[in-house]
Amino acid sequence: MRLSCADEMLLLNGCPGVIGLAVVFSGEQPDVEQVRARVAERWTGLERMNCVLDRAPGGAGPRRGRLFARRGRLRWTVPGPFDPAVHVTAARSKLEDLWAQSVDRPLDGEAPPWRLFVVPDAAHGGGFALALVAQHELLDGRSLATLMRSLMDIPATTRVPARPAPLTRTGLRAAGRELRVMASAGQALPMRSPRETYSSIAVCELPAQTVRSARRQPPDGRGATLNELLVGAVAGALRAEYGPVPGWRQRAEPVYTAVPCDLRTRANPRELGNTLTAVRVPLPVEVAGPVARLRACQAAMATVPERAAVHAGVLFPAAEAVRRTGPWVTRLLAGRGRRSCFAAAATTAMKWPGGASTFEGRRLVRTVGLPPLRYPGTVSFALAQAGDAFTLTAVGNARPDDARRLAAAVLTEFETWARTATPSL
Repeated sequence: MRLSCADEMLLLNGCPGVIGLAVVFSGEQPDVEQVRARVAERWTGLERMNCVLDRAPGGAGPRRGRLFARRGRLRWTVPGPFDPAVHVTAARSKLEDLWAQSVDRPLDGEAPPWRLFVVPDAAHGGGFALALVAQHELLDGRSLATLMRSLMDIPATTRVPARPAPLTRTGLRAAGRELRVMASAGQALPMRSPRETYSSIAVCELPAQTVRSARRQPPDGRGATLNELLVGAVAGALRAEYGPVPGWRQRAEPVYTAVPCDLRTRANPRELGNTLTAVRVPLPVEVAGPVARLRACQAAMATVPERAAVHAGVLFPAAEAVRRTGPWVTRLLAGRGRRSCFAAAATTAMKWPGGASTFEGRRLVRTVGLPPLRYPGTVSFALAQAGDAFTLTAVGNARPDDARRLAAAVLTEFETWARTATPSL
């Protein structure tokens, strides 16, 4: 099975490429054999969970970030079912430690590149967690949520929400505009040197009342979505930590965030793999007021569905057509996206699909994401919602402990919006 264009770009982008999703439960930790039995029952028949990169002649070589392929062909192969004893293990550390240990360690080897950990962590309001870690070229964030939802006691009664990708204005003119945006220059986070960057990670909880109040911003507007709030809060956090943009590099280029967009439709809501794109959105770091920044983010985010439709309807099909005869196309696209100035941040807001859930009778209380570690001069954010529990994970590749400081600054933005929001009726 040949890698898709999205798979291949994620494989060749030069990053560790590890992502994760943890589901925190109340109650006593189950025996690892119970978890293995459930995983074997629910996942063994899923082709994607049994895939490994083809390392035979003409396939992909063992080194990440480069293409060792004669005739330019990369393929997934299924040598046999995965081994639950290898793929499902008990973690030796708590969740945040597991995230820190996993984010820069690619899952190379002969086994399918994913692992599920039973985490003995009483933090975040639970008694233990199930944490799924995978290489991004195998699975995207929606796939992680779909897989974890399938392990629950009653997985089939809940519909996975799917957004039909709008396909309006996907002509050459719209594609040209999107290509110009993708090719425009941007800025990385201020650093003394790309060789003097440090990976860091932080997980923090956002009070539900704070998020609910912040969603009523702007006071005279329609209210804000979780995605808009996250992008706006990241813009404010970058300003708080690094100052206004003109002081970064003395250049006029904007600071961008990459916003992932799920391209699944009602016909394939549970499809595993990488059915997504990333839209580049400017962050209003130069705007002084929190509400004004949020308004600017809402205006920019309003264009994202239409732009994602251009990716799905024009750009991806064109790239797939060209790469059949020229594998250099994927390398070119991956090379452009791997520059830190392409997007200084990545922002993902994700909601647990299907409402309340249990695992072996234990109640789900929270979900915690692990966004990927990207290039020097960047930071990634994942804001996960499960019911009334909101959890932010920040992964930085810039100054020491930037993730902790930026996560705290994001929380401060939410608190500022909450204090000034219109009271609910």
